[in-house]
Amino acid sequence: MYLIYSLITSIFLSMNTSTSVPYATIEKSFEANSAREVVALGKSKILLNVLGKEGAYSQSQANLVLQDFISKNSCTSFEFIFKGKEADQGCFAIGNYNTRSDKFRVTISFKKDQGTFKIESLTIERD
Repeated sequence: MYLIYSLITSIFLSMNTSTSVPYATIEKSFEANSAREVVALGKSKILLNVLGKEGAYSQSQANLVLQDFISKNSCTSFEFIFKGKEADQGCFAIGNYNTRSDKFRVTISFKKDQGTFKIESLTIERD
């Protein structure tokens, strides 16, 4: 009986983890100043708008654009201040990206892709 309960519980937890928005991972990735880890959570094409410079980029290009921003604005803390309700079609979230001297607002739009929420667009603007 214990084996069946353990099996059902592990299946439920693994399904729940893979379908939720990776908020904690994104927060840790920004705080670690890792553009690569943030971009890895995105779709194959990501719409980036970084301080008014907008474009649709492949993951490798998005990594370069985001890494350029991060190298000039090293993150001291990042936290989500709004998390939209997760729906089948997607959701969005807003976060505060803080440096030693500046504060930026980050808006991320997620879309469900093969059962997993992926970053569709990411906007960074001065707060």
